[in-house]
Amino acid sequence: MPVDAAFARHDMAILYDSFNTHGADGDFYLSLAHSPCRILDLGCGTGSVALRLADLGHAVTGLDPAPGMLDVAREKDKAGTVRWIAGDARDFVLGETFDLIIMTGHVFQVFLDDAETLAVLSSARRHLAEDGRLVFESRNPPARAWESWTEERTRERTEVPGIGPVEVYYQVREAWADFVRFDAVFTLLESGERRISESTLRFPGRDAIAHLLAAAGFSSVKWLGDWDGAPLHPHSPEIIVIAEV
Repeated sequence: MPVDAAFARHDMAILYDSFNTHGADGDFYLSLAHSPCRILDLGCGTGSVALRLADLGHAVTGLDPAPGMLDVAREKDKAGTVRWIAGDARDFVLGETFDLIIMTGHVFQVFLDDAETLAVLSSARRHLAEDGRLVFESRNPPARAWESWTEERTRERTEVPGIGPVEVYYQVREAWADFVRFDAVFTLLESGERRISESTLRFPGRDAIAHLLAAAGFSSVKWLGDWDGAPLHPHSPEIIVIAEV
């Protein structure tokens, strides 16, 4: 599973966690399971959704390849409610199955070619229990979300514990074919130190995602276009996938 070099570092993972909170998307994922079940959060990052699911009584496993992200997740999990595993979503083997597997925070888009993406979907398929579901989202390409990733539109500031006031903005370096390369630029305001994290995301369309899901063995797919459950339309902001075998 690709890891942005910056987020292998604990200090960068703290900054990421301070600015990246889950609103309507987090509520959506929390609504998927009404009774306690076994949940796997692939690419769990700093664990925000995994911890909220565990608080609802689910048995939650969070898997991520970035040591900095997992360190922050473990620090937040004072009660040890989630099992945290360092691993790659493309080839993990846990020896058990799950009722629900999720990929949140647009983590699906970090896989940059069909081979990688198919490996992830196939690994998830092998770890699904009977009647289990795989749920994830990807930004819908026609909505062209990256066009708003400018310094003027994305600049924000927050107080980061142990660091002080920090400002961040996003800027696109390059957009081509299905790909967007961009920077997250963090400035530690007390010292003036600047930290930059470069990322590349893929923006596959519905047809490409459907093809890969079928190749991985998923035969039933429900498509949504936003966190309120609206159906997927050509210019919906999201492609939200609920897939079953």
